[in-house]
Amino acid sequence: MTKYVYRFGGGVSDGHGLSKELLGGKGANLDGMASIGLPVPPGFTISTEMCTRYLDEGQAFSDDLRAEVAAGLAHIEGVTGKAFGDPANPLLVSVRSGARVSMPGMMDTVLNLGLNDDTVAGLATTSGDARFAWDSYRRFIQMYSDVVLELDHDGFEEALEIAKEDNGYFLDTEMTAADWQGLVGTYKALVEKLWGKPFPQDVHDQLWGAIGAVFGSWQSERAKVYRRLNGIPHHWGTAVNVQAMVFGNMGETSATGVAFTRDPAKGDRAYYGEFLINAQGEDVVAGIRTPQYLTRTAREAAGAKPLSMEEAMPETYAELAKVFDLLETHYRDMQDIEFTVERGKLWMLQTRSGKRTASAALKIAVDMANEGLITEEEAVARVDPAALDQLLHPTLDPTAVRDVLTRGLPASPGAASGAAVFDSETAQNRAELGESVILVRTETSPEDIHGMHAAKGILTARGGMTSHAAVVARGMGRPCVSGAGTVSIDAKARVMRIAGREVKEGDIITIDGASGEVMLGEVPTVQPVLAGDFGVLMGWADKVRRLRVRANAETPLDCRTARDFGAEGIGLCRTEHMFFDAKRITLVRQMILADSEAGRRAALDKLLPEQRADFTQIFEVMAGLPVTIRLLDPPLHEFLPHEETEFADVAEATGIGVEALRRRAAELHEFNPMLGHRGCRLGVTYPEIYEMQARAIFEAACDVADKSGAAPIPEVMIPLVGTRRELELMKIVVDAQAKAVFAEKGRTLDYLVGTMIELPRAALKAAEIAEVGEFFSFGTNDLTQTTLGVSRDDAGRFLTTYVDKGIYATDPFVSLDIEGVGELIEIAVERGRKTRPNIKLGICGEHGGDPASIAFCETTGLDYVSASPYRVPIARLAAAQAALKNRR
Repeated sequence: MTKYVYRFGGGVSDGHGLSKELLGGKGANLDGMASIGLPVPPGFTISTEMCTRYLDEGQAFSDDLRAEVAAGLAHIEGVTGKAFGDPANPLLVSVRSGARVSMPGMMDTVLNLGLNDDTVAGLATTSGDARFAWDSYRRFIQMYSDVVLELDHDGFEEALEIAKEDNGYFLDTEMTAADWQGLVGTYKALVEKLWGKPFPQDVHDQLWGAIGAVFGSWQSERAKVYRRLNGIPHHWGTAVNVQAMVFGNMGETSATGVAFTRDPAKGDRAYYGEFLINAQGEDVVAGIRTPQYLTRTAREAAGAKPLSMEEAMPETYAELAKVFDLLETHYRDMQDIEFTVERGKLWMLQTRSGKRTASAALKIAVDMANEGLITEEEAVARVDPAALDQLLHPTLDPTAVRDVLTRGLPASPGAASGAAVFDSETAQNRAELGESVILVRTETSPEDIHGMHAAKGILTARGGMTSHAAVVARGMGRPCVSGAGTVSIDAKARVMRIAGREVKEGDIITIDGASGEVMLGEVPTVQPVLAGDFGVLMGWADKVRRLRVRANAETPLDCRTARDFGAEGIGLCRTEHMFFDAKRITLVRQMILADSEAGRRAALDKLLPEQRADFTQIFEVMAGLPVTIRLLDPPLHEFLPHEETEFADVAEATGIGVEALRRRAAELHEFNPMLGHRGCRLGVTYPEIYEMQARAIFEAACDVADKSGAAPIPEVMIPLVGTRRELELMKIVVDAQAKAVFAEKGRTLDYLVGTMIELPRAALKAAEIAEVGEFFSFGTNDLTQTTLGVSRDDAGRFLTTYVDKGIYATDPFVSLDIEGVGELIEIAVERGRKTRPNIKLGICGEHGGDPASIAFCETTGLDYVSASPYRVPIARLAAAQAALKNRR
């Protein structure tokens, strides 16, 4: 019989040595902490395998699982000396999710489970605190109603606020036992009204309802969005952890907190966290109360008055600090820890590798390697390549004038400007229209995940440095300012008010996640300076990677940016971008509209010096490095006018009548231009176009070689080849121009002629095409389109559904479809190398900057990847990690 339940705590460790894949991250780490002697409340973990079975088999619980859970409960009862459902000495448990990777705020939790009208009295007696017992009961009803019964939580919040107002209270802690008891009655009545049945009193029904809800939360919309954004497979599922409750809300000697063993924002080696006296864990992360600092140093730096834990609970803090050091040494990584203090007794509720910003990840990895805790190669493997994107973009100009509205907590570094919006739907809608937005909320919740992803930055009025907004923003790389307490948000009126000033929806604001400042208007930015830890780690990465990294660029600025980021050449220079230049479009249109070869050549002769100047500037920047230049690719009709005013302007410039222009545009119109007269098909029918471009390339290369002494290495790429003969004809054109230019210049240069593999036929006929082509560059954007029969411009309408339903693991235009497109690449590599063993192979689609796709390229044995300039460091690090993985 398959085992699904694994006990921990009280000297028991059923899951010792088992993986996070089975126990989930939380379950594995709870078992790990218990096994090294840390104070962990006893409990048990229901494995991720059960989640998959539960969801696949109609959300039913088998008899064998019920028996295992009963044994797990008996284990907790034996360790605690309490009994589940016992009115005299009740055992209360928490029911929490635990996926194999951290998904902060995405999954569901239920605390204080096991309370009912009978056990609440027993809890009051055994604890000696009736106020605590009734407070715990009202919390349980509210949380269970939200998570399990799926009732609107706003009604419960409103009832609490009314109760406080009626009594003249400002804080929850002012509520008495009688107040909480009265509120419990209100909550129960609300449940019966909204649910149609009384609140469940059977504690076993409560438990199974919570277990089902946690499993079901894996299928919640917010969890699906998070998985999609972070590339987490649907089939992994989540574990469920059932654990004895310990209480941080049992008076002034009790507390709860969240802490990191190092600063997750900056990476400094300093304890970092927050706690609350007389509170439960949800109070810290939900922003209901403003938390206090963990250390005296942090409190003094912030100018805060409430005592830190180090000052208020010095003995417990000292014990906690020893646990921090033990856990970091044991797991060899910065830890994110949840703890509770129950009447002076410290309990560890969770540890996991902490989410961190990209700059913190770099610093922590480099520091730990220098401390000898990990190796340089482990440091390289620790940093998420995609997270580097946080470091590669501008920050606020320190000299710029700032109209500061307020200051909150610097929850996630970076800076962003955009239109203020007050709900996630608006954020997503306006972002899809190309607008930069800042999501402004009183506090975020997991339901805001789509708006947070769409926004350039996040501002919240409540919540601390470990609030939902802060943790998720750091993981996403979004700037975030949280806990801006002077901000009053009126979501209905679409306005926020700060010290008598108003910011309406659509007004531009700027947030600085490094300082916590919120500013009116847009503040100028400056480019990042990448040195220090970044340079050290990238140096370590470059020592171990095999794949070369190039950039997709066609302007001198992009080429310079790419080279500054470590690009080792240009993998794709798209010449059509040059043709669209406003000064040249008229010449291009004259060439297209000419009705004879002589007319086309006349226009091309005028374009030649413009193209030569383009290539000269690129070769100057990339001197000594290979530059792959793709000859003209798009269909000609894209260059022609579409609007009436444009037709008139072109007619005046070319001397051709408007009607003649319309007729020519109609002749060139194609029903499916992606599959039409484009790429090498243009070169075959109008070879003079490719002749001009080839001449411009070789003239520019010779001029730069003469001037700088560092000869560029042109690689002329023929697009959309599907047959050997097409490439052969185009190579004849290119070689003829090279021979002519070299004769005129009195010198020669090394160069290559190859093709972009972007058609399935080209991949299948690679052996023949390699007889002519000296390199293959896989154009994975079009290869994905032509293989799947899907237009990437239209796929957004249905691809999300395809990913959610598991048809594709991820968006195939973001991460390479390994099973389909990848197999075609493998076929082309094998057949191409069989014909030409030294053929140069790379990819130049957008996948060249995707870590998962880069890992495939390493395994397949490609020579290089090419990415957009700002993704070059990402590709360098991903290539190093892929090389390390392949060594194992």
